Amino acid sequence: MFIETHCHLDYLEKKPLDQYIQEAIDNKVEKIITISVEPDNLQKVKELSEKYPQVYFSQGTHPHDAVKFTPEAKKIILDNATCSKMVAIGEIGLDYYYNHSPKDIQIKVFKEHLEMAISLGKPVIIHSREADQDMMDILTEFAPRMVKKGVIHSFTSGKELAQTALDLGFYLGFNGIITFKNAQNVRDIVDICPVNRILLETDSPFLTPVPHRGKENNPAYLPFVYEKVCELKGLDPESSHQIFIENSQEIFQLHT
Repeated sequence: MFIETHCHLDYLEKKPLDQYIQEAIDNKVEKIITISVEPDNLQKVKELSEKYPQVYFSQGTHPHDAVKFTPEAKKIILDNATCSKMVAIGEIGLDYYYNHSPKDIQIKVFKEHLEMAISLGKPVIIHSREADQDMMDILTEFAPRMVKKGVIHSFTSGKELAQTALDLGFYLGFNGIITFKNAQNVRDIVDICPVNRILLETDSPFLTPVPHRGKENNPAYLPFVYEKVCELKGLDPESSHQIFIENSQEIFQLHT
């Protein structure tokens, strides 16, 4: 069995969603977390979890959309947190590569979501790009008060942030990027990350792994990420599934 810890089911467009779900099941991806990123899809991801037994969801505001975070959006997140299938606050964080929202607003909104996670006892799903120092400072400030830490998903940052996150109790999420020819820097992070702190994800519909580059990504491709992680960590792919299942269950507490 595989657990898909990060995808965007509401962004998949090439086929009916029922077909994507069935293809995931056929490839032994039996649980899926679909991620919210902005106020307009907070309810969409919740509705998907209600429609499909194997789907869980998160609630949060991506740094790109930090300017859209309002008291109304916060209320929706807090209201939806009463649902047993709402497993995390996210996708939240900092992105200084695009700066679609001003840095000061990104920081403010990120911290506000971390406070929500603390009050709810939920883990967080973090996006971090070109913001290593601010991310380290903020995580160091908030982590001591977090009952459940969380994950920096789609990790592509530097070794210092990776080690800081690991030291604070966070997990690192890896996806199809680790199969890309020019992503040795990410494979180097996999090398230093303990196996019991690795989460598997696709970030569908983005970042399609080799050998399917050029196609729309989807949760059914998660086994390709798993196989590459096993190769990099020297694990037997025939017998190592349980490690990553336990990692996912430990952080997200996915109820049946």
